[in-house]
Amino acid sequence: MHDSENLKVQGYLQFGSNAVAETNLFWNLADVPQLDYNSDTQWLESYVKPGMGFTMPSGKSKFYGKISAVASSTLGTDAFDEKNTGRITLEEAHLGYQFSLSEQSNLDVSVGSKELKLGTGMLIANGGVSGFERGALKFGPRKAWEMSAIGKLTSNKLSTTVFYINPNELPSNDTKNEIFGFDFNLNESVNEYIGISYVNVINSNAPYPQAAPNGNGAPIITFGAREDLNAINFYGKTYPFNSSLKNLFTALDFAYEWNDRIDMNAWGGRAQIGYDFSNITWRPTMMFSYQIFSGDDPDTPGLERFDPLYYEGSPSAWSTGSKSSMVFINSNVKSFGLSIRMMPSQKDIITFRYASIAAQQLNSPIQFGQAARVEFSDNIPTVVVGVSQPSLANDFFIEYNRIINRNIFFNAGFSMSFAGNGIENIVGDTSIWTGGFVNIVFNY
Repeated sequence: MHDSENLKVQGYLQFGSNAVAETNLFWNLADVPQLDYNSDTQWLESYVKPGMGFTMPSGKSKFYGKISAVASSTLGTDAFDEKNTGRITLEEAHLGYQFSLSEQSNLDVSVGSKELKLGTGMLIANGGVSGFERGALKFGPRKAWEMSAIGKLTSNKLSTTVFYINPNELPSNDTKNEIFGFDFNLNESVNEYIGISYVNVINSNAPYPQAAPNGNGAPIITFGAREDLNAINFYGKTYPFNSSLKNLFTALDFAYEWNDRIDMNAWGGRAQIGYDFSNITWRPTMMFSYQIFSGDDPDTPGLERFDPLYYEGSPSAWSTGSKSSMVFINSNVKSFGLSIRMMPSQKDIITFRYASIAAQQLNSPIQFGQAARVEFSDNIPTVVVGVSQPSLANDFFIEYNRIINRNIFFNAGFSMSFAGNGIENIVGDTSIWTGGFVNIVFNY
């Protein structure tokens, strides 16, 4: 828009449209007359994200800023029964200053609404909430934190980030979260890195569920339990061999959480191993993964439920399954996954994903309705929360991506999910949950 020695102004524009169809939503669990809920539905979601940014160079330093907004909508009824809705919200609105400390180091400080992701996105990635009254449930176009103060020092391959962030939550469910922390990242390349993050929740009204003693009874809900949460997250990825196995890679993520105020100790993590078959047709990449997040132990007085905070929930990142990621958050679940990615051409990508999902802790709260049921002992009814069998679901997902040109991207996918014994033991017969989507995105 303007380019001179002292000022550069650039425009940004992104928009997309996504057609979605679902059958037997949530394995048909909610298709009962009392709820008046349709388990088969279709909807069209769209969004547009215009923005403008500037850069003002000054010697070895520069001032910069950006402002953008998101207008999103859903036409039809989505998976969570939201109908014909949408909102316009501010996305990014920040100012920053970057300056060189030496030839190999620089400092960048910024304040305002901005995106921030730590490591692989296990805990801190998605700063904005979409879906529900805002529409665009699947797209999730909002990523920026509502308010942030970020300082990043880069020296050679080492980056040190100190931050304060406040998420852009739904007005209907704003739990007033404020988070402080820091991150150290040693980056050898895009695909080889090691790092550690620390996160402290300095303010929050978010509640935690806790299993009733011995798992008998409804969960205990503690409001404001997230406040004072501490978390340490280690992450790394490497190609450990230089010989014939040079294309084999491994990755590890682990997080430990604690909160002395509520006697909380929780943990979660993921291990991955894969191989890039770059010398054969379609250059497939195969990867096995195992991820697990602790659930609350009903036999202890403390709380062991893992809090996933603001993780990146796409199938290629930290979602637990494909369909199941709409049901189970990354808490009290474990999942074995297989992904195979192939590239028939430079512009075409086909990805197959499989996930087998189970509960980490039996008779303990899980996300979907807390899975409450009634069991009888000596003809005495007892409410039990959680599942008595670990298997929750098996998900299959195939996806096709096409790079039409440098600005336009096409994406289509089909997925199906089979409920496990843990779900079927609660509700009886279930149906195969299937769904598909077709979308196109323009990004300038």
